Amino acid sequence: MKITWLGHSGFRIEIEDQILLIDPWLVGNPMFPEERRAEAIGGATHVLVTHGHFDHVADTIAIARELSIPAVGIFDLMSWWESREGIAVIGFNKGGTVRLGNVAVTMVNATHSSSVQGPDGPVYTGTESGFMIAGEGHVIYVSGDTDVMADMEIFNDLHAPDIGLLCAGGHFTMDMKRAAYAARTFFHFKTVIPCHYRTFPILEQSAEALKQNLPGVRVIEPEVLVPIEP
Repeated sequence: MKITWLGHSGFRIEIEDQILLIDPWLVGNPMFPEERRAEAIGGATHVLVTHGHFDHVADTIAIARELSIPAVGIFDLMSWWESREGIAVIGFNKGGTVRLGNVAVTMVNATHSSSVQGPDGPVYTGTESGFMIAGEGHVIYVSGDTDVMADMEIFNDLHAPDIGLLCAGGHFTMDMKRAAYAARTFFHFKTVIPCHYRTFPILEQSAEALKQNLPGVRVIEPEVLVPIEP
């Protein structure tokens, strides 16, 4: 298994027989070197989307078309893209599980918002979500954009994830201290990788507070396009 950060909340996850792109924002992402786009998306089998905000979906439609692969996410947004953009989709909803080859992906709750900008203001795109991705003897929790939730206790009871990809930049999502609280209160992670930080000055720039508040957990500050093998 390899987990590669694409900057902000984007990841490339090579697991079992799949290569999953999570919330890809490549063009215009100040953390991503656009000349390495082909490397980032090469061989991808699916694009998973947690919600509709631009910094999570910006490259999804282009990648889905270019590679002839489906976008995977909340039914409302997937149905809209299928009819409006003509891309292949796999739409499901919270509590549902889809099989992507040998990988099981379960959609779980998040607490945030979800929309795209339309000509007359925000357009509803279904609700925000996270994912549990199971394969190769691991379960990866992709938090999406969220705050701490009591739901997380249920997530752990049902899925027991050992790897957490946690939003932790603050302002729009939980910050490092809140992410650490969520991790130590509700989960038993062996590895935590923060995301949704460092992209803009308004977001947290260091994961030091996350490390300090998670003793005994391997907290990895990712570098863009440098694979991590949990």
